[in-house]
Amino acid sequence: MATDLVEINLDNPQPEIIDRAVREIARGKIVGVPTDALYVLVADPLNLHAVGRVFAAKGRETVRSLPLAISDVLMAEDLSSELNSRFYILARHFWPGPLTMIVPASAKVPLKVTGNTGRLALRNAKSKTLNALIDKIGHALIATSANKSGQPTINSGIELFAQMDGHIDLVLEGGLCNGPGSTTVDITEPYWKVIKEGAITEKEIAERLQLN
Repeated sequence: MATDLVEINLDNPQPEIIDRAVREIARGKIVGVPTDALYVLVADPLNLHAVGRVFAAKGRETVRSLPLAISDVLMAEDLSSELNSRFYILARHFWPGPLTMIVPASAKVPLKVTGNTGRLALRNAKSKTLNALIDKIGHALIATSANKSGQPTINSGIELFAQMDGHIDLVLEGGLCNGPGSTTVDITEPYWKVIKEGAITEKEIAERLQLN
């Protein structure tokens, strides 16, 4: 399988390139996409074959969930079995932006996507390209870091193409993405916990939750 590489304008994504990427995703393919921070692998979470291909491309353990990108809170409500007040406070303040929240998954989310945990990582990114794909396809998309598990994250389309040629189907080359990455916070337990700190600090999250 050969991987294609096409250039995309991050500020004004070309409709024909968005359409091509959506067609690939709808066919169960994997697309490398630039975001506000890093490159991510995008695929259809409702297509179990595509989900398996993402795990294989990354060499990721299947007991680890795959993050989903959404375009609004309504999508989060549809994908989660329950959302608490912390979710709405943090979403209102930090979305769209570099914050990923772990929530309980609804029954409509394939268990394979959650790594058989029943929990889901959701993010509403500041990425015109990623959000255009979500809007065009009409539902959430897998958006997991575009790198082999355990390896450094990738911030250029050329680097992604070189590392994953033959393992994914299409790379949208948008130049360098130099953001610090998303912060991941688990809000499912009685006490919230930062799993990975990125652009948003634990202090900022704590201050926002304590204000409400």
